[in-house]
Amino acid sequence: MNIEPLCSSYRLPESLLILVRRLFIACCLSLVALGGPAVAQNKGPLVLAAASLQESLTAAADAWAARGHPRPVISFAASSALARQIEAGAPADLFVSADEPWMDELATKGLIVAGTRQSFLSNRLVLIAPADSKLHLTIAKGFPLARALGDGRLAMADPDGVPAGKYGKAALTALGVWPGVSGKIASAENVRAALALVERGAAPLGIVYATDAKASAKVRIIGVFPAGSHPAITYPLARLKTATNRDAEPFRRFLISKQAQAIFIRYGFSAK
Repeated sequence: MNIEPLCSSYRLPESLLILVRRLFIACCLSLVALGGPAVAQNKGPLVLAAASLQESLTAAADAWAARGHPRPVISFAASSALARQIEAGAPADLFVSADEPWMDELATKGLIVAGTRQSFLSNRLVLIAPADSKLHLTIAKGFPLARALGDGRLAMADPDGVPAGKYGKAALTALGVWPGVSGKIASAENVRAALALVERGAAPLGIVYATDAKASAKVRIIGVFPAGSHPAITYPLARLKTATNRDAEPFRRFLISKQAQAIFIRYGFSAK
């Protein structure tokens, strides 16, 4: 679901655009619920998934549909935003988070089905620049990130709530450079919004997942953050207590199968 084209021409403030996006997701999820059980069974399961999974999970859904199943309906956004939607009662069948803490929160509140949670993918964190950038940096302890930014900003997902942003902040803190750049952050709603800032040249550098960089020809990878500089990037999947679609559990099992894992690997993820 993407409402960017609807709003871009009006130049809405970013805070208002975020609110509109969240309301749009909530309305769409509510419409699915209003369809009732009979209608829902003729559709695929509703999956709420981290924004970084756009290409890969779409491909997996296509593969599932090619087997003769109703195609899953997928809503992509920041894991934090989707988890809050679930906490607010939004109807959905499956949730795929880009980190463990947001799934932990739903589990603590009894919102996922016991025994269905599985961390099935992993990713890497990278520093990117526009494809035509001549900048070179070696990511290491105390590397001159603030100097490289100059008067520009570092694009990253919200470092206080969105998984990609939290991983990024942890890495920069571990490397001792967060204090020098904390005032130069272009905080985005999710990792794909951060990627877009670098693609457009609105930010000279950004922090995203390796799979996001792989998906765009408009950016290049400056370097990969050391795995030990941030928590392991894992993607847990679980069936939600609100699940009603008969394909919810079969599709969950397909996503952790070898066939689906091969799809995710093709898009740059590592299977767990």
